[in-house]
Amino acid sequence: MDESIVLEAIRRKLVGKTLSYKEIYAIMDEIARHRLGQILTTYFAASGYSKGFSNEEMYSLTKAMIATGDKLQFRGIVADKHSIGGVPGTRTTLLVVPIVAAAGFIIPKSSSRAITTPGGTADDMEVLSPVTFSKKQIYKIVEETNACIVWGGSVDIAPADDELIKVEAPLLFESFDKILVSIMAKKIAFGSNHIVIDLPYGEYIKVHRLSDAETLKRKFHLLAERFKVKIHVHIHKTDEPAGRGIGPLLEVRDALKVLEQKKERPLDLEKLAIQLAGILLDLCLESSDNILKKRIVKEFENGEKWAKYILESGSALKKMRQIIKAQGGDPQITSEKLKPGRFSYEVMTKQAGKISRINSKNATIIAKILGTPKQKKSGIYLHRKINEHVGSKEPLYTLYSESEYNLKEAKESLNNFPVFFYD
Repeated sequence: MDESIVLEAIRRKLVGKTLSYKEIYAIMDEIARHRLGQILTTYFAASGYSKGFSNEEMYSLTKAMIATGDKLQFRGIVADKHSIGGVPGTRTTLLVVPIVAAAGFIIPKSSSRAITTPGGTADDMEVLSPVTFSKKQIYKIVEETNACIVWGGSVDIAPADDELIKVEAPLLFESFDKILVSIMAKKIAFGSNHIVIDLPYGEYIKVHRLSDAETLKRKFHLLAERFKVKIHVHIHKTDEPAGRGIGPLLEVRDALKVLEQKKERPLDLEKLAIQLAGILLDLCLESSDNILKKRIVKEFENGEKWAKYILESGSALKKMRQIIKAQGGDPQITSEKLKPGRFSYEVMTKQAGKISRINSKNATIIAKILGTPKQKKSGIYLHRKINEHVGSKEPLYTLYSESEYNLKEAKESLNNFPVFFYD
């Protein structure tokens, strides 16, 4: 590829010009082949953040990212669920995947590692099993179980996106357009054709306003139409983590408690996971044969009730154990066996009151200071949620770390990054 084409295209984008597919493909090809260099890659990432992309450019970016990498192909209905991220302690994937797989649909889940949060799905799943596999190994796991939960970076899927993420991560910036393209490129390259997008918005997370969420939803639908895939974007307001654990091991423990139907399981996490799984099952049923459609309507009425039954009957837990085993983990692992870091500190209330806010952004900062995601046993456990009453000198949350030094740093940072507000 002529280097001058790429350099001129980046110059044009930096001053707000619209790029053609040929120009975008040239840039993605250079990035994917590690020939552009970090500085020029950063310039291109920054141009997209400041100037944005047109609908046609987003289509071209997605298409080029797919074309310059490897692809997986599966027959028939291929389901997927993806969250745009930004909400710590909300690991629904570890519930949605086994529910949908237990229903009989294929759901090969390509997951990311953490960019701005205390743990990505791949970081969490690594608590239970390996997540790095070749294409051949992924096909085998999916053939055995209907599903997988693997790290997308282990195969050459949309490699240009991985390089762009690397330059974006230190500055913690990622444009909404880039989030959209990144998700769709990887979903389509991984063979997905029935996709549910979890799109939360709120004061302390990635998308702040409903209007921004609606704009993203519209763009998701535009791209899905161009690539001929079915999509449902689930928008919901989020004021706090759905689970109680923040950090890889604590989030996995929450998910296992839900699968095991423990009495002390996080019900908000369960509710959201059933909702998302139900939406995805309904989407898959639209493309299923009439016999299955009629049976599910007769027995369960809709996808959400079907998902609830699969979870409560233990079928989802059984399926998750199959997936863990197929990926080389211990299928007999339980929530009780997962122990957080040995260094801990319990944060107590100073006065009685009611929890009014939880600052998820500050919780993320504190969790990272504690050592997440590299220290998988580090993190925060929330004893209280919004609208719950607390007495004087009662536990609000517990900090855990694998390192005494990290715990000390986190404790000293609490005044600058308060997590709970109550009145």
